[in-house]
Amino acid sequence: MRPVRAATVERVPGTPSHLKGELDQPTKPKRQRVVLSGPQSAPPQSLRSRLELAEQTSWGEMLIRDLINALLRWSVVFAAALVLLIGGLPLLFWRLPELASFTVVGVPIAWLILGVFLTPVLFVIGIVYERLSERHEREFVDMIEN
Repeated sequence: MRPVRAATVERVPGTPSHLKGELDQPTKPKRQRVVLSGPQSAPPQSLRSRLELAEQTSWGEMLIRDLINALLRWSVVFAAALVLLIGGLPLLFWRLPELASFTVVGVPIAWLILGVFLTPVLFVIGIVYERLSERHEREFVDMIEN
């Protein structure tokens, strides 16, 4: 291991005596008042609604319950549509056995309906449900903020 040398400190020479009068003396900056808030005004209207929600008052609970009920209503509608659509296929094939035995290019029609027809339908139903629920949430936020 190498021995550690002590650091040396060099003195910085002061201002030469012949330049002392020519240098500008530093001036103190002018004092300024710092204001951390704007002028006092009436609290925004949305503050009351937000407080109602934060404090979980009966009015705030009613607003949230209405939002949840609207979302639940659409969920039940779309779930019922899916049950009828998907659950109706076995019933359809049971009632019409000639349809169940029908094949297209060697593939049973039931598989084509499930794989080709039903997948885009499920995708569209999902997108529609998502847009409806986002719309309800936006309306809820707009109602709270206004």
